[in-house]
Amino acid sequence: MLVAGFPTGTFQANCYVLAPGRGAGCVIVDPGEGAAEPLDRALGEHALTPTAILATHGHPDHVHAAAGLARVHGVPVWIRPEDRPLLTDPRAGVDTEQLPGAESALLAGTWTEPDRVEELGADPVETAGLRIDVLHTPGHTPGSVVFHLTTGEGGRIALTGDTLLPGTAGRTDLPGGDGQALRRSLDLLADTLAGDTVLLPGHGPSTTMERERASNPFLGNTNREKEPR
Repeated sequence: MLVAGFPTGTFQANCYVLAPGRGAGCVIVDPGEGAAEPLDRALGEHALTPTAILATHGHPDHVHAAAGLARVHGVPVWIRPEDRPLLTDPRAGVDTEQLPGAESALLAGTWTEPDRVEELGADPVETAGLRIDVLHTPGHTPGSVVFHLTTGEGGRIALTGDTLLPGTAGRTDLPGGDGQALRRSLDLLADTLAGDTVLLPGHGPSTTMERERASNPFLGNTNREKEPR
């Protein structure tokens, strides 16, 4: 399986490309601010053809380029219905007083919904020769999800967005955040994902579920009392 990733924009949100291999169809996950140019390089380097864009949640640093890329490639954007309104009203999911320097870049202009939007539910997304399971993990936003799949080689991958990050968890002090919901979502991940699952988070480097269970204060069994912020 081919997995490529790169950070984008003001907040260095990770964008990922997943494909069965070179010269195949692919899915794009979380194309944020400035994702178009590095994405084009990755698609060209590996001769990939996008079939869908997936959003782990609707915050603008993760979907800034989604509508434009969806139109260029003629593909749908998949997102939970709870976060779909953020595609046209990104200010509803952020506290602009906390982001004065980034507001002009991330929130400027008129946001329009992609031409094709598919709403994520309990069913897997099957596209580009991949079967991608979807876990609804509210807390960071009401529509946050974790995508997980098994590679052709038998490995396990989970794209955790801003729900679970290396050594920490997503913030819950933005509009729509819910600390108790996030705690339940983290418990779900702890109970669902195998220890050898490679985690590809929304920010920061990759990690594993085993590592996070052992060291993450928001996930470890002995530290569940710590409240997500």
